[in-house]
Amino acid sequence: MAVYFDQNKYNSLREEYSFFRFQRYDYTLENATLTVKFSFSLDDKYFFHPSFEIPAKSIYNWDTLSESHLDTLLFNIGMIELVSYWKLACPKKVYVAPHFLNDEQIKWWKKLYFNGLSEFFYLNNIKENLDDFMDIVVESDNICDMICHNFSETSLVPVGGGKDSVVSLELLKNKIPVIPLIINPRAATNECVSTAGFSQEQIAVIKRTLDPTMLKMNNEGFLNGHTPFSALLAFYSLLIAFLTNSKYIALSNESSSNEPTVPNSEINHQYSKSIEFENDFRYYVDNYINHDIQYFSFLRPLNELQIAHIFSNNEDYYKKFKSCNVGSKTDSWCGKCPKCLFTWIIMSAFIPQNVLTDIFGKNLLKDKELIPILQQLNGEAEVKPFECVGTLEEVNVCLNYIIENEFVVEDVIAKLNPKYSSDINELLSAYDENNNLPAFFDSILRTNI
Repeated sequence: MAVYFDQNKYNSLREEYSFFRFQRYDYTLENATLTVKFSFSLDDKYFFHPSFEIPAKSIYNWDTLSESHLDTLLFNIGMIELVSYWKLACPKKVYVAPHFLNDEQIKWWKKLYFNGLSEFFYLNNIKENLDDFMDIVVESDNICDMICHNFSETSLVPVGGGKDSVVSLELLKNKIPVIPLIINPRAATNECVSTAGFSQEQIAVIKRTLDPTMLKMNNEGFLNGHTPFSALLAFYSLLIAFLTNSKYIALSNESSSNEPTVPNSEINHQYSKSIEFENDFRYYVDNYINHDIQYFSFLRPLNELQIAHIFSNNEDYYKKFKSCNVGSKTDSWCGKCPKCLFTWIIMSAFIPQNVLTDIFGKNLLKDKELIPILQQLNGEAEVKPFECVGTLEEVNVCLNYIIENEFVVEDVIAKLNPKYSSDINELLSAYDENNNLPAFFDSILRTNI
């Protein structure tokens, strides 16, 4: 496991840089295209201007959002964007200039930042606590408006190009009007929504740009690490939901994402995909943004094994989907990372080995260099991979299934001793009742188990 920095580096940067400021946000709406720029400052020595654009499409209705309502949405997007820049030096003070936050909101944001950065703190050997790591100081008394809105029975479905969002699209597309949402489209996302039958005009697109100064500072010795992208997606999806009058925002996060990455801790790479964050986000939206919109994970009742089973019945996507972050820029599976190996393992119970070999370009279970990753996935190592992978039980059940069916007799798994003896059918028939699905969505999912 990589350790980038340490406590001394963290302490010295916090001494050198005393504050971070969310200064403002600016936007233009011209020819039905929204362009937004945020302004952040680190000690008034470094300045950051991340931005995003929503290109014009007929699916958007800009007339439904007043300036004050757009302010509410953009301000909250800025609040989640800032954490990627704050973490460069982690100054104790964070000044928020554009709008007012009450004490409950400050507490809410601190919890999100702290838990969303738990992996960042852990891998950098930084010891911190929720109370002391940050003080949020509000510099405005301008309260954001609650938004009243008339929604239609439409579901927004964020698409990342992996198997999970494919399953959501396939199960929902003929049951309810669906609008796919893509942030920074790539080949896999475009091909998945196209295979699902959506035209480019039917897809909501956000083009998000990081400030190059941050990327430069990462290479100059400032702190770096994981930030909660799914929380950022949550706030961006709110904006698109209002623009498309979509009452529902249906994520594709499974029950497996609730398991911590570091056993017996609250350190979870997938924190912002967890039911805890989902519940917190729903509370925040209901109290500070809108009472009617429904944010939930459609696949929350399911585990990774069940999702892989449903996905396996959709062969048109086999050569289209990509879950590998390493190969995302080249639209490929790298064949060397935890995401690749986990995806192979979880699908191996339903897709023949020769087909998987064709999908990934090689048989991953014959690659002995992957043994250390396999030991992280099955619980032999101290921690799971810091990636979006399934539970230890799911991996071990699949490994048992592979061994029992003698799919592979290579040394890679021949000497493994899986810890769980669960019947694979037990996981395939499971249903996690700790979810937020509206009844209509719940009935669709139960029908497809």
